[in-house]
Amino acid sequence: MTDSPASPSFRLAYVPGVTPAKWVRIWQERLPDIPLELLQVTPSEASDVLRDGRADAGLVRLPVDRTVFSAIPLYTETTVVVVPKDHVVTAAEEITLDDLADEVVVHPLDDVIGWEQPPGEPAFERPATTADAIELVAANIGVLVVPQSLARLHHRRDLTYRPVTDAPESAVALAWPEDATTDLVEDFIGIVRGRTVNSSRGRTQPKPEPEPKTSKKAPAGKGAGKGAARGASGGAKGSRGGSGRSGGTGGGAGRSGGSKGATSNRRGKPKRRG
Repeated sequence: MTDSPASPSFRLAYVPGVTPAKWVRIWQERLPDIPLELLQVTPSEASDVLRDGRADAGLVRLPVDRTVFSAIPLYTETTVVVVPKDHVVTAAEEITLDDLADEVVVHPLDDVIGWEQPPGEPAFERPATTADAIELVAANIGVLVVPQSLARLHHRRDLTYRPVTDAPESAVALAWPEDATTDLVEDFIGIVRGRTVNSSRGRTQPKPEPEPKTSKKAPAGKGAGKGAARGASGGAKGSRGGSGRSGGTGGGAGRSGGSKGATSNRRGKPKRRG
């Protein structure tokens, strides 16, 4: 999984027909400093590639050996029959296996359906790969039953396909060695399962350091200072109020006393007679 302790990377194997682009894009957004390397393998190679450590995980077709690998099923594909565009089955939107009973059905060695008994009449030989089987279909030698993604992968203008409603289906899964569930594997599991970047599941997140508790009570010095300031302010207001009231009374007394004294003097002096 790592080229060196200082340069980690994640290697993902995938089989034909599987498109990992969406998950790769999310990986690059979330873990831009850790390269994701893609390795395309055939279905028959996938188990060996994972077992010997050439890939950390793989997008593979089920079944896998569950005594060796952990696996998370992702989706199940529709099975289709690939035929020439002028074939009789194209008259229907979908068909059944019985509709193929009289057809020569090409069965490649890398088949991923896992038939107990392939439908139709067997071809004179089994081609090595699905790509070789497609060439035989294009030459009107037979028809081919595959998962829909493989029909799309090997698309040709002269061929088309129709769903086969009662055929076995192929399931795609994320698999990895059971004894090698690393942090990066957990990260990729979270991505394919649609977890958000802040999800608590998947890789174990470190617990945050507890924040120091702060008292809601104000320090004694600050409380005392505020109390003293309020006391001083109140005292000053009281002093101003008292002084103004006292001064007003005194002024009134002075004005009253002076008036009385002047009247007394005028009355006490005898008038001179001429």
